[in-house]
Amino acid sequence: MAGLISSPRPYYGQQQPYSRGLSAYTETPPLNAPLAHPVPHQPLGHLGGGLPSTLVAHDDNKINMLVVQLLDPATRETALLELSKKREQYDELALVLWHSFGVMPALIQEIVSVYPLLSPPNLTAHVSNRVCNALALLQCVASHTETRQLFLSAHIPLFLYPFLNTTSKTRPFEYLRLTSLGVIGALVKQNDNNTVIHFLLSTEIIPLCLRIMETGSELSKTVAIFIVQKILLDETGLTYICHTYERFYAVGTVLGNMVTQLVETQAVRLLKHVVRCYLRLSDNMRAREALRACLPEPLRDQTFSTLLKAYMVTKRCLTTLLNNLNEP
Repeated sequence: MAGLISSPRPYYGQQQPYSRGLSAYTETPPLNAPLAHPVPHQPLGHLGGGLPSTLVAHDDNKINMLVVQLLDPATRETALLELSKKREQYDELALVLWHSFGVMPALIQEIVSVYPLLSPPNLTAHVSNRVCNALALLQCVASHTETRQLFLSAHIPLFLYPFLNTTSKTRPFEYLRLTSLGVIGALVKQNDNNTVIHFLLSTEIIPLCLRIMETGSELSKTVAIFIVQKILLDETGLTYICHTYERFYAVGTVLGNMVTQLVETQAVRLLKHVVRCYLRLSDNMRAREALRACLPEPLRDQTFSTLLKAYMVTKRCLTTLLNNLNEP
């Protein structure tokens, strides 16, 4: 299991704020939203719900035709776009993608082909949208209960890490990071994710998420901290992060910097996740002792009291955190 000690230290740079809205975000980021598109496509219901069998068969045939078109480089781009639009409407798309000969290699080829454009940064909006559509299909596979473990066993998430490791401030790179985070978020969103957590802890996902939490757009920060929060909620993840001072310090420093930023931005969605991360850290006795000395002052005083008036669950979490730290 790779530790943060051997991981490259996150580069804490400055990032221009990303203009994409957060209106669709709730307490938990909607990781099933097709992030590859500026305006996410809304789910239109599942096929088969009261529809005539001939219409269902027609739609099945259309999906199958698009999947076949993924294998042809000449038709792949259009197929990627159309399938990414339809993935909310077709329950079994993940199974079709995984078990269709040559489809997963074609999606991975789309991802790998972009690597030369990452450094020096030379990614256009067109290329970014195309690879984000491929990532949206991978997110579909990562979300499905019958393909998630297969997806993990094939180590496909590792193909996304070069995208998460980019630092360019341009929108094409932001889309790429955000959609890649969505794939990882889809993996950890499930409840039975102990295997997922073990896998992620053997990789560089925590340093990558920490850097995005500090320098990314508000939406990227929200998905990145959601991933870290889900890792912390797992007992193995909590123990791993609190096992060494360096790991705890890396997480605590970024959370503290986020609190400082939140004093200015008043981004309540991010504040919810920050409070939950601190609360979960306080469940570890060694971390609790450290938090007594290093918990940011804005969380101790009334800095966020007005902001949290309408968010009683988060307010109670903050109260519980402070009570934990005041216990002898």
